Amino acid sequence: MVLFGSIVNGLTIVMGALLGKVLHRIPEGIKGTVMQAIGLAVVVLGLQMGLTSENFLTVIISLVIGAAIGEVCTLDDRLNKVGLWLERRVGKPTDETSIAQGFVTATLIFVIGAMGIIGALDSGLRDNHEVLLTKAIIDGVTALILTTTLGMGVIFSAVPVVLYEGGIALFATQIDRLVPQAWLDAFIVEMTAAGGIMILAIGLNLLGLTKIKVANLLPSLIVVGVIITIQHLL
Repeated sequence: MVLFGSIVNGLTIVMGALLGKVLHRIPEGIKGTVMQAIGLAVVVLGLQMGLTSENFLTVIISLVIGAAIGEVCTLDDRLNKVGLWLERRVGKPTDETSIAQGFVTATLIFVIGAMGIIGALDSGLRDNHEVLLTKAIIDGVTALILTTTLGMGVIFSAVPVVLYEGGIALFATQIDRLVPQAWLDAFIVEMTAAGGIMILAIGLNLLGLTKIKVANLLPSLIVVGVIITIQHLL
């Protein structure tokens, strides 16, 4: 089922928000340790994916060019500015705006990022939901924590998450009708490896070891496709 990972991701956000409503106060020590455990798991997943490459030079070139494009376009900064703008529009949390702020803040956290795009592509291309299921755990825990501070507006963020990831996954299933199977196979392998390195970066960020602007690396996935196309034509 192509949408399995997306649906599970949405459900974990709902469950996390409901638990957050019940558990009003969670000790900071528990929050920190849980997020560290998740960070370690994400690092291992990223390593596992990154080592699948059959032509690591393609991955390296894609990351270098993609990172340059992302930096020039300041993708990470632009996404953060969108989030700050929306938060300013929503305003400070009050009885009237807490639902809106919780919804906007949680949606930005869950939708913006490499993991959702990579996971959705993996679901559509390979029917492999491992990345989205890992993201679902992270989002569920995050939703729980956010709900304790921002209220039940967080629960509504599950809707755009499912639509966003599900849309990408469904689009990915149609790619095989447009391109040769050999191209698609090569793209999946190298896209998985490049995406794995980004997921590794996300894990390191969760552990607080780095502050890598992972969104700036997203153009690498497009560059992978361009390089594979050139190789296929030659």
